[in-house]
Amino acid sequence: MTGNISKEERIKGEFIPESIGGYEKIGKCPECGSKLYLDSERAELICEECGLVVEDSFIDPGPEWRAFDEKERENKSRVGSPMTYTLHDKGLSTMIDTKNKDSYGSKIPSNKKTKLYRLRKWQKRARVKDSTERNLLFALGELDRMSSQLNLPKNLRETAALIYRKAVDENLIQGRSIEGVSAASLYASCRKLDVPRTLEEIAEVSRISKKEIGRTFRFISRKLNLDLNIVSPRDFIPRFCSKLNLSEKVKEKAKKIIHKAEEKNILSGKGPTGIAASSIYIASIECGEKKTQKEIAEIASVTKVTIRNRYKELVKKLGINL
Repeated sequence: MTGNISKEERIKGEFIPESIGGYEKIGKCPECGSKLYLDSERAELICEECGLVVEDSFIDPGPEWRAFDEKERENKSRVGSPMTYTLHDKGLSTMIDTKNKDSYGSKIPSNKKTKLYRLRKWQKRARVKDSTERNLLFALGELDRMSSQLNLPKNLRETAALIYRKAVDENLIQGRSIEGVSAASLYASCRKLDVPRTLEEIAEVSRISKKEIGRTFRFISRKLNLDLNIVSPRDFIPRFCSKLNLSEKVKEKAKKIIHKAEEKNILSGKGPTGIAASSIYIASIECGEKKTQKEIAEIASVTKVTIRNRYKELVKKLGINL
């Protein structure tokens, strides 16, 4: 129980309809029968006459953020799904569900299914207005498929979609396959966000050869002036060791070998995956968890000859005694 609320407190709050707070049948104070009053600051349901606190644990339905003007309020609003570059219309158009059910979950009568089918068909056509949007629809679908097969994160997919959109805006698609530019955009986003993926891995999930993906990647990165990070052999060590079921000790040892090789400047002109594979091979021998060159070659997507050549160079130039 509380005392009678003041006029100022009454002005701060608002009278609530009879359906709020689970009092549909009562709608009034259970003690004196007066109207109930919701104090939004204290989250309490109070009788305006006797001051009885009927409920004291209301959930605030308002936003947890503050806005100081109308523009800021609109930017922070969470009405509708967020915009995404991975859809050709950025996720801003309306979708008609393929399930023949209404908003209550009831089945739609058979005499209305034909009309709904026609609406769905015309809505699908309206979402794609021209050849550019058809291009984006196919290309972004390919990006999503390849990203899913490679288990790439959402932010990387967004970056790849943005790179592809820039290539379309600069008219770099003309004369090149959509799949090739899509795969090259995905590889460029991996390089940009330091996610270690090789051209071989991208080529495996696409329908394009490694040679064409590499050529297209070099072209769009030059034309779009992409600021891409240099691939380091260290980036591949954790993933390769994880797939080979090697311990943390081997992983750290392989990274130390690469660090020494970088200090002596003997990695210039060498493929990062080959260096990573040979470092893991040396580290596995030193730590007593030896893996064969064939096992490591299959995981790293390089040949046994490459591992053998890099292994001999590292052992000789770093003075490693096995």
